Amino acid sequence: MRYMKGKLKYFSVIWLGAMLMALLPAISAFAENGEPDDIAVGIADMSIPSESATAGEGLTASLITCAPGPEVYELFGHEAIRIKGIDRNGLPLDSVWNYGVFDFASPNFIYRFVKGETDYMLYGCPFSWFISSYVERGSGVTEQELNFTQEETERLRKLLQINALPAHRTYRYSYIRDNCSTRVAQVVEEAVKPRRVIWPDTVNYGSFRKAMRDMHRDYPWYQFGIDLALGSGIDRRISSQEELFAPLLMEEKAAGARFGDGAPLVKSTEMIYPGAHYMTTGEMGNTLPPTPWWLSPRFAAYLVLMISIAVAWMTWRGGLHGILLRGWYSLYFGVSGLAGCLLWFLVFVSSHDATSPNLLALWLNPLQLVIAVCVWWRGGRPAAIAMAAVNVLVLAVLSLWWPWQSQSANDAIFPLWLATAALCGGLCGARSRQ
Repeated sequence: MRYMKGKLKYFSVIWLGAMLMALLPAISAFAENGEPDDIAVGIADMSIPSESATAGEGLTASLITCAPGPEVYELFGHEAIRIKGIDRNGLPLDSVWNYGVFDFASPNFIYRFVKGETDYMLYGCPFSWFISSYVERGSGVTEQELNFTQEETERLRKLLQINALPAHRTYRYSYIRDNCSTRVAQVVEEAVKPRRVIWPDTVNYGSFRKAMRDMHRDYPWYQFGIDLALGSGIDRRISSQEELFAPLLMEEKAAGARFGDGAPLVKSTEMIYPGAHYMTTGEMGNTLPPTPWWLSPRFAAYLVLMISIAVAWMTWRGGLHGILLRGWYSLYFGVSGLAGCLLWFLVFVSSHDATSPNLLALWLNPLQLVIAVCVWWRGGRPAAIAMAAVNVLVLAVLSLWWPWQSQSANDAIFPLWLATAALCGGLCGARSRQ
């Protein structure tokens, strides 16, 4: 028995960590996929030309697309702007402008980050500083030279210089609406006015969630966390231009974009650094191998379901006796309750525009902690059974309603619904047999 208690405690730690770490990365999904540690790189070329300044000879502007990296905040890649050539003073210039910078040392950063009040910044730095970090981590970098006139290139340079000033460089970050990629698209469009950039009208995925699932196909636990934390707002149908939120999609769409007169937006494309993944597979994609099926959320969910069915059957047959049965109930509903606390914070407190509404908050909620606590003494059993009955009712309504609403769920969620129903049914059944 002492051995089994030790095993149960060990498994409890693993299960708690797995569930919370599946949900927490979804919060990190709101982090920029670029350079979060570039806060002190400095501002490149801060001289602001006057309106009458002569345009530099030989300046070119480019879109820089960086392939995904192995970290959670790097999985979507990154987008930046490069200005290089000979400036109006005859001096060589090679700078990169990065909208993906934030200050991790700012007061209450973690709380404000989860709450959706994260401020990002535009910084400029020498291109050599920027490219070195991607070479070091093995992520490919592609450059698309823009088909700009010298006047448009100088105008873009001026806009970036002004936007990088302390008074203007900070903006309120939004994961899908206002990030390193959408900001680049906006400033490019502003620089070429009155000309108009016409982006391709082809819709690759149709929704934010579909785009995320394809790009995270080799990171199932990360996507599982996103599918738990982000609600129906990312399932609505989106336009082709809204897909610019993803740097790799922006690179693809920029290649097909044109000006109003029919001229292409991109003049030429060059792979500056192929990256480790490209050299292995020939694709600018993920940098980690696919997760084995036996380490996937779906396999873990079915394993939890089988254990839960066995525990529910033993509870229904003989009552909630023994530390192993009560331990499993406490573990399962303890993790569900803690995940529910985080999920309810995202839904009801956070200002992130992608976390609410979320129907999964009806299932994962803080009240699951009632069962986790009350199964340990007889006087608390009525409260645990009452909460179990509420769970069965909620899951029945969700199951009937789910096919008719717009939110999409991860495949691993449904076995967990069944596990919740089985455990609650076993608890209620044991009460009725007493």
